[in-house]
Amino acid sequence: MSELPFVRFQSPTRDRRGNFTGVFGLVNGLARTGRLTVEQEAFRRATNDWYDANFINPAHSDPIVYDAAVNPGAAAWFKATARVFIEPVDGYLAILKAHGVPCETVRSADPGMVIYEDDYQVVAVARN
Repeated sequence: MSELPFVRFQSPTRDRRGNFTGVFGLVNGLARTGRLTVEQEAFRRATNDWYDANFINPAHSDPIVYDAAVNPGAAAWFKATARVFIEPVDGYLAILKAHGVPCETVRSADPGMVIYEDDYQVVAVARN
């Protein structure tokens, strides 16, 4: 059996806007409320900096990609082949587990209508 081509790490429940918050948003939310330990915050900051330096932020390429009026529910999905970017997610998942914040791994062959794509990720709007 082949691996599904897209993977996303997200909250299993929708936020107040009706979206499933991704793993980075969940951990960054804990940081904003001061709930991370010193070690967790050091990991978060260093790893966020690594992603900022090495991973394309789709919003920098297309400022409206996450605009809720234009692309409601737009969500980023890793391409399963982007292992170098997926592996550090384990550290974020460990932080969420330590704080009792649920996060699920969703795999898909069809994440929705793709509105952005690069070598490592897509941003898609779910099909109704």
